[in-house]
Amino acid sequence: MKNILTNKWFKFSLVLIIYLLWAYWVGSWWLLILVPVIFDIYITKKVHWAFWKKKGVEKSNPECRRSLTERSELQKFVLHLLQGAMIGIGAVLPGISGGVLSVVFGIYEPIMAFLSNPREALSQYGRLLLPVLLGAAGGFLLSARAIGFFLTRYEVLSVCLFVGLIVGMLPSMFREAGEKGKSRWDLYALAGAFFTVLIFLSFLRRISVSIPQGIFGNLFCGFCVALSIIVPGMSFSALLMPLGLYTPFMEDVGAVHLPAVVPAVLSAGVTMVLLAKQITRLLERHYSVVFHGIIGIVLAATLVIVPFSAFENPKTSAVSLLCLTAGAGTALLFSMLGEM
Repeated sequence: MKNILTNKWFKFSLVLIIYLLWAYWVGSWWLLILVPVIFDIYITKKVHWAFWKKKGVEKSNPECRRSLTERSELQKFVLHLLQGAMIGIGAVLPGISGGVLSVVFGIYEPIMAFLSNPREALSQYGRLLLPVLLGAAGGFLLSARAIGFFLTRYEVLSVCLFVGLIVGMLPSMFREAGEKGKSRWDLYALAGAFFTVLIFLSFLRRISVSIPQGIFGNLFCGFCVALSIIVPGMSFSALLMPLGLYTPFMEDVGAVHLPAVVPAVLSAGVTMVLLAKQITRLLERHYSVVFHGIIGIVLAATLVIVPFSAFENPKTSAVSLLCLTAGAGTALLFSMLGEM
């Protein structure tokens, strides 16, 4: 019995079955692209996934050195692929900005350089950008499917979880805001952005104004996605949820509904190319002020979507509070992983 439990094929089969059941439950067969990774972890073991551990390789042997170099390059590719996936997931999850994660991972400057001058950036950062972009696209699509599923079936609890994610991300956002020094205008920028956006969104909700889902709505969604990538701290979900666009857009992306995805991708691409240089200059000159303004926008947009009715009943309030706590814990975990 012990030999069976320690057998690599038994371990692989057990993990694969659990993973496939989870993929079926999520309803996204895009998750199958990670099956080769599971196979390599348990069977072929070509990639040293525990890359933080030192391996006893004889470096004096030329063949060992060559093998070590090749493996190191593959490890870097996989690492950047996973970082890109986390950025893609962060772009979708409310509160966890893809832009902030790219800053934490040290990938923000290469991404902005690529958007500002693609030809020069590819020659300098090509090996870094390719896995990051592939991982970001995969992470975005996979997480969109899961989020669409939960928002459709458990809307209130999902929103509570998302609010917790935003709350949990605030400490890292404030740390990042002061990364390049502080300004006396920081508090004014935060308060001004907070009250301006809060009044604007509250007014839109009071008069029941929303952007209709369609070509214009999808273009606007793409614009907001681009902002969440090129502006650290900006969460596109915080902009879309008060307008009622977040859930339908996530469902369309998760189902790869081309009439919705194509306009959004085109809009995001054009927005990033046009605004990359301007955003870079603005952050270089007024980094702290701009970042505090972004925090104010995120806080106001979050306050508008808080489901206060969920806390009126003792039973629902306990579950809602649990979701808030889980969301905050997940956001803190993302921050710690980014700082490793």
